[in-house]
Amino acid sequence: MTRRSWLPSSSRAFNTSGPRTRSRTPKWSPWRTPSTHSTRNASTRLPTRGPTARRRVCSRWAAPSRSRKGWNSLLKTLASRNPDLKALLEKGYALAVDTNCLVVRDIPYLDANGQLQWGAMVSKLVSEDDVNFRPNDHQIFWAGPRPYGLDGQVVRGLGGGAAQLVLSEHCSDVVVQQSFSHKLKDKGGQPRNYVDHVEKIDSYLTIIAGPAMQRFGADPYTFRDCEEEVANSVFKLRDTLTSRAEITDLAKHFENDVVAIIGLGGTGSYVLDFMVKTPVRDIRGFDTDRFFVHNAFRSPGRLDVGEGSELRQLKADVYQRRYENFRHGLTIKPLFIDESSAAEFDGVTFAFVCVDKGSSRKRIFDLLISKNIAFIDAGMGLNRKPGPISGTVRTTYFPQDLGQTVRAKGYAPETDPADDVYKTSIQIAEVNALNAALAVLRFKQIRGFYVGPPALHQLLLTFDNLSLLSPDED
Repeated sequence: MTRRSWLPSSSRAFNTSGPRTRSRTPKWSPWRTPSTHSTRNASTRLPTRGPTARRRVCSRWAAPSRSRKGWNSLLKTLASRNPDLKALLEKGYALAVDTNCLVVRDIPYLDANGQLQWGAMVSKLVSEDDVNFRPNDHQIFWAGPRPYGLDGQVVRGLGGGAAQLVLSEHCSDVVVQQSFSHKLKDKGGQPRNYVDHVEKIDSYLTIIAGPAMQRFGADPYTFRDCEEEVANSVFKLRDTLTSRAEITDLAKHFENDVVAIIGLGGTGSYVLDFMVKTPVRDIRGFDTDRFFVHNAFRSPGRLDVGEGSELRQLKADVYQRRYENFRHGLTIKPLFIDESSAAEFDGVTFAFVCVDKGSSRKRIFDLLISKNIAFIDAGMGLNRKPGPISGTVRTTYFPQDLGQTVRAKGYAPETDPADDVYKTSIQIAEVNALNAALAVLRFKQIRGFYVGPPALHQLLLTFDNLSLLSPDED
């Protein structure tokens, strides 16, 4: 069955009256609407049986009532902890939760010609904790044109204007066109907040759907079980940040990425921290070292001491424990990476190299280029003569199929200086974090999350004047 948009069209106007009835068959069946008019033409006639009947479905078939199928699992989980969501479901609203928005389909309204149309309301959900939500504000989004009243005029009492809100592919049939603003008032005549979702949805339903319900007997309480957003398979918490920022469509750019992070020292630990909160499918980290006090001073997060202290533990174990309660798809191993580690990188789509030895970098480059994996090498050079610290932070991008070409430019050192054993390596948390942030920002530019030149290979930030430099690219 083809999925329909909530955008209006002549083929979706229904000149009908009379209540909706359900088939009494115990099997799944579509809704039927007995018509009392004979004025439909071929363009507006729809079958009264079968999956292409008047029901606008978001799943493969028209769904049965809750008593037969039950609510979908994510919505059921939320409803079990939210009395207002449970009440909306029990009333019969066709609900779904998508990108932390409450989607209410099957809302009847009158168009400019007084014909019956169907739209959808979308209200943002604000998370109080993992599963409890409250109304975000007094506004809703609306999928459809402006609704009209029985007098043929635009429904009054709805402020707002043109708006867009991108939902996931599971709600691609709901095309938001505008937002509405309707404020309730207290006994003193002052605007007040909505108590809960029941009050908010019911209030907007009365205004938007009231005329259609009165003229056509249209029923918004369909008990339809809509296919909704699949429970997030990456994060163990709901990603409310993405929905609040309205960047769900951009976050989808990472959903197929498998990212490797080689080296979890200062810079690598911050790269890991950033990537754990990025919706990539899988993260693989590698570091053979142990976690000492100096690591705590140049890496993110807490430090557990005393019984079960993180000190002297393998970094792989420390970071696995720190982040495993945040997301799925995280594996950190105490492995030395060279050509013999090829199997560990099967399926990897991007890598971050965060090591400080040129000889180690060379072996890692050999492996990644041989497997044609795109990667970013992050490095820094800090030094102190008498006076303040100076230095440079570097990120070098090695694209797929061009890794050897970029390597030949010599941007990243692959040898160890002869006196390296006597040198003091200066690494400070904010510089490590800056280096990691630039590397992750470049990765997200490459994926289309941020605006930026995807072909830029070398990026340098100098401390002298905090300027970003890049050699000319051929």
